[in-house]
Amino acid sequence: MKKIFATLSFLVVLAIGAAAQSPVSWSFSSKKIDDKTYELHLTAAIQGGWHLYAQKQPADAIAQPTTFAFNKSPLLNFEGKVKESGKLEKYTDKVLNVSANQYSNRVDFVQVVKLKAKAKTAVTGTLEYQTCNDEKCLPPKSVPFTIALN
Repeated sequence: MKKIFATLSFLVVLAIGAAAQSPVSWSFSSKKIDDKTYELHLTAAIQGGWHLYAQKQPADAIAQPTTFAFNKSPLLNFEGKVKESGKLEKYTDKVLNVSANQYSNRVDFVQVVKLKAKAKTAVTGTLEYQTCNDEKCLPPKSVPFTIALN
């Protein structure tokens, strides 16, 4: 009886761990452009068969777009909007009559920031995204981030 309980417990823990994993892993970095200007890189590595949705979606889309919320800082100015660097795919589902702008494999989101004064600081915030494959969509997920400006 103890062996059966231990085996079942192990399988439950394994199933919970597998469900908690995401098909997207994020990396965060900064690149110094000049004395006070930096590019923030928020890069998504997407597992095969999965898609991450672009920030801008067609009017008929049901996918949740990727969004970024940067915390305000008195030391920083955000220049323009977050830009996407990757191979944008325009998906259309003929059965459901919906479309989506999505990425596979990898996409790099880039935000330019300028320091108001020379200082060591970091950019913090949260991103939210959704992923789908050909069979299912996962609920949207929020990821907090901190990017040092070195």
